Amino acid sequence: MGQHIRLGMLTPSSNTVLEPVTQAMLVDLPEVSAHFSRFRVTEISLALPALNQFENSALLDAAQLLADANVNVIAWNGTSAGWLGLDQDRELCRQITAATGIPATTSVLALQEIFLAQNITQFGLVTPYTDDVQAKIITNFAQQGFLCIAEQHLNLKVNFSFAEVDAEKISAMVYQVAQVQPQAITTFCTNLCAAPLVAELEKDIGIPIFDTVSVAVWKSLRLAGVDTRLVKGWGSLFADLS
Repeated sequence: MGQHIRLGMLTPSSNTVLEPVTQAMLVDLPEVSAHFSRFRVTEISLALPALNQFENSALLDAAQLLADANVNVIAWNGTSAGWLGLDQDRELCRQITAATGIPATTSVLALQEIFLAQNITQFGLVTPYTDDVQAKIITNFAQQGFLCIAEQHLNLKVNFSFAEVDAEKISAMVYQVAQVQPQAITTFCTNLCAAPLVAELEKDIGIPIFDTVSVAVWKSLRLAGVDTRLVKGWGSLFADLS
């Protein structure tokens, strides 16, 4: 790679998963580092105050702080476009790049790109979210041509609590969704500690799993010109879409 590569990640303030998981994914890439900028997010729901947490102005302020670190890419490492609509993320990326001159991506846009690249039209959805948030995600993905044929969710709304969901529970939800044999499964929440489970779960169920922390790292590396095959042990995503 030559030069040092810096990945900028926009991070919800109450998220305790995406930072250590991102760092762990990059352990075999000594010339790549991750840098994080937080903005306030404490609740995931369709209540107006919760929706307003994701106003692009808040994310843009955090992105401009990352730009001070001369990062090569800025990623919104979060899933809010799932319930707000993908256009929200498209506009955010446009604004970030216009303000900073730095390429931008998001977890949700990266996931959409992967679904399109792999011709995935039917998927399974695993989240910690509430009934109504889950329904919005399913509707928004259907509008993009992706049909959710199996889902599991925990009906939680306190963002901090998502990180406390244990590996056994996450795995059980994935196994439940896998029974319907979707083309792919997404563990859809960047404060759900699912990414470290993906490689073993994929071996067990024979279905690709795309975690939203993983896809943000994958797309960020691609935008920075880094071969994603260098990321080892984190599932088929990094091996198959280099």
